[in-house]
Amino acid sequence: MSARVIVTGAYGKMGREVLKAVHHDPDLSLVGAVDVKSGDDVGELIGVGKLGIAVNSDLEKVILATKANVLIDFTRPETVMGNMRTAITNGVYPVVGTTGFSEGDLEEIRSLCKKHDLGAMIAPNFAIGAILMMKMAVEAAKYLPHVEIIEFHHDQKLDAPSGTALRTAELIKSVRDGRKQGHPDEFEKITGARGGDCDGMRIHSVRLPGYVAHQEVIFGGLGQTLVIRHDSISRESFMPGVVLAAKKAPMLKGLTFGLENLLD
Repeated sequence: MSARVIVTGAYGKMGREVLKAVHHDPDLSLVGAVDVKSGDDVGELIGVGKLGIAVNSDLEKVILATKANVLIDFTRPETVMGNMRTAITNGVYPVVGTTGFSEGDLEEIRSLCKKHDLGAMIAPNFAIGAILMMKMAVEAAKYLPHVEIIEFHHDQKLDAPSGTALRTAELIKSVRDGRKQGHPDEFEKITGARGGDCDGMRIHSVRLPGYVAHQEVIFGGLGQTLVIRHDSISRESFMPGVVLAAKKAPMLKGLTFGLENLLD
């Protein structure tokens, strides 16, 4: 089944990057774009000349008009669940890079997928290098279980910690016993100075202009430290993973969480 793709959040920085990636891939067909604003031709939006595809504000209308089968969503936490419900109930496979899902949200998506015999893909990070960073961190945690995570993002990111940091911690937890780190009597002179506590691991979130998406996983041992770091210098870094997920989406069943599941 070939992928006929709709992109939501078309006017956003990630949305425009996704539009370009889909348009330039010979195995994908860009058939629609959605945003709260509307009217512009997608081709002019991404600098390739008119394509005859106008941005529309009504996702369901676009799905029905285009017979799309894949939706790529990089919108906002308060928008993404509605987009996923609309997509799945209309037989469209969602590929989602928006973060901030609750466990209740994920359970709802699993139920919708089962009800409609469809697949959905959510990935906290679509950069191949970030997936490798997480895999390497899991391996390191088997031998150096004292670990802290620092993630750096642009100052417009809404959720903290990032989905990538939470996913990294979740994967490390699978190979590491929970433990309290630091001095047993340590105290914070400023609340939050030690970061968030996730099974004994500390996660720190930095939000500053100039960053895109970056993460360090720091391990400490007797007389040594190990740092595993990934940097997304531009949003282009996410596009190979997004394109891969869009191509594989029609073959998925149920909810697939994490791009690593498509690489193994």
